[in-house]
Amino acid sequence: MGKINVLDKHVAELIAAGEVVERPSSVIKELVENSIDAGATAITVEIKNGGVTFMRVSDNGCGILKEDIRPAFIRHATSKVKEEDDLDAIATLGFRGEALASVASVSHLELITKAREEETGTRYLIEGGEEVLFEDAGCPDGTTFIIRDLFYNVPARMKFLKTDMAEGNAVSNVIDKIALSHPEIAITYIKDSKNVLRTAGDGKLLSAIYAVYGRDFAKSLIPVDYALGGVHVTGFISRPENARPNRNMQNFFINHRFVICKTAMAAIGEACKGSVMVGKFPSCVLNLDMSFNAVDVNVHPTKLEVRFVNERPVFDAVYHAVKTALMNGERRKEAHLTPEPAKPVKRVNPFELAQKVFRERDEQPAPKPAQTPLPKVDLREEKKRSDALFELLDEPVVSTPSLNQTAKLSDSVSPFGDDYRQHIAEKQAAKESEPAEDNPEISAPVEPQETENGPVQETVQAIEEPKPLIEIDENYYRYIGEAFKTYIIIEKNDRELLLIDKHAAHERIIYEKLKKEKGSGYSQLLLTPITVTLNKIDYNAVIENLDVFAEAGFDIDDFGSGSIIVRSAPQYLPLEDIEPSVIEMAGYLTEHKKEIRSEKMEWIYANVSCRAAIKGGNRSTEQELIALAKQVENEDVRHCPHGRPVCLLLKKSELERMFGRVE
Repeated sequence: MGKINVLDKHVAELIAAGEVVERPSSVIKELVENSIDAGATAITVEIKNGGVTFMRVSDNGCGILKEDIRPAFIRHATSKVKEEDDLDAIATLGFRGEALASVASVSHLELITKAREEETGTRYLIEGGEEVLFEDAGCPDGTTFIIRDLFYNVPARMKFLKTDMAEGNAVSNVIDKIALSHPEIAITYIKDSKNVLRTAGDGKLLSAIYAVYGRDFAKSLIPVDYALGGVHVTGFISRPENARPNRNMQNFFINHRFVICKTAMAAIGEACKGSVMVGKFPSCVLNLDMSFNAVDVNVHPTKLEVRFVNERPVFDAVYHAVKTALMNGERRKEAHLTPEPAKPVKRVNPFELAQKVFRERDEQPAPKPAQTPLPKVDLREEKKRSDALFELLDEPVVSTPSLNQTAKLSDSVSPFGDDYRQHIAEKQAAKESEPAEDNPEISAPVEPQETENGPVQETVQAIEEPKPLIEIDENYYRYIGEAFKTYIIIEKNDRELLLIDKHAAHERIIYEKLKKEKGSGYSQLLLTPITVTLNKIDYNAVIENLDVFAEAGFDIDDFGSGSIIVRSAPQYLPLEDIEPSVIEMAGYLTEHKKEIRSEKMEWIYANVSCRAAIKGGNRSTEQELIALAKQVENEDVRHCPHGRPVCLLLKKSELERMFGRVE
């Protein structure tokens, strides 16, 4: 007997359903796209329990003719493609004719529809692919699909569904993309009897972005409008200072169809070089309008990926569109911040101004005998007053003379009067008459250096005392200094030099503390909680891993509609790094769902410690560097969490060999 079996209709439909219907969000995507193709201007989506038990999609489109209802549920039955050539210029979102047959085969489906040219509507019930009811019904123009008990007849598929929250957020993510791709359609999204999203349907993309991602995200955007090589790029891109640690907020649409476009991602990356910090990515909502026969949308079962006939025009159009938008955005920013031109200020010679001040003082009328006589003028205070006056001027014509120049004051006109000149001369003479050994801290006079503005005052330098020795485990350490604001230089036992990377060392120390305390001892309450906007997938990853964030020192609450609120964070983490750190961790948890908890915690500890550690290039006090060096030696810190070395050892004998001091 032969081994090849021809599957019956029911089994074949169950297998085919798996290609299109993976989860509730797949059903919603197919049904909403059909509503858009039907010319709807208003669409309402409602789900319960993540869409597993109940889904409803209603629209005010053209409806389905009564005679077309039964054929619509036959596999590969479609009104959008007739001939082979039609596949080369697909202008609709749906076209394969598989969605309705696939959904009906794995659920209890109810259809209520009325075409505009018909007087009455139709109600149609189909369960597991088998027709149950077909009757007339009163209803408005348009179509309503109600899906109940998805995968009720395929238990194996049911057990692979995630939690209701995860499935619901997947549906929310689909609705967000559709709302952004069609701002002319008013979309209402109801989740578990609660209104989650409502777009205006006014045709303005910024209105849709505001509804989906909120006010703060919408305010950070720059408009994009550019055409090149038959590709018209429109939409918005975020300002460079609002770039994020990952690409999860980059949204691309080809002819108003959401796609994952690696060509556009690469073009944006190139356009943002020199404007966006390395390792960060701008957010965007960009639509590429192009000829339908220049793109093939029939290469992926869920139509999320497309193939271009020629990728170069797409890359060039996106590159120049983003580059132009960023340049225009900077110009507008500069124009907005540029103050009105200041009125010209008359320049005044500082000596003339000082003489005027003292002259006005001397010309004041003498006090009456009954009044208290004026106190004697303190020359030191008068000099301070004059120096403060000179500092207010933009371009002083002379510098303050150094000590070895004061003897020459008698040759010039002094603004402070003869008494002051005589006082300075006497003071300088007294200084010069003192023996050198009585002034060990005063170095020998140095000839003044000439600058563009004249001689500059020489700094009197004190002789530094040798650095103190630090004893650790019978070893002696002497702090030498810091190189390049990054590497601590320590002399050990007069025989070795230690070079310590202060960032790597501090990073490892924080990492070990976080692991030991599990965030409990290093979390501090924020005075002002921080709200973080995420796409629905990352948002779901955060909500499902709140305990992971808590163990890392973050107290996070669900703020609804794709936003979370951070109430506390690790105390070492700078305030400006809290939001980027949460975004990075959300992206990591999304991409590494299958990793065990310990691996996730290792990565999160490393991420937090890297952001919280002292940065190379930043200034640090001598006390901070000495304390850090002590910890490195006491705790035997040798590598940062990413594997880079913390400390390098250079022996005295090696240095002597380098300089040829040892034969």
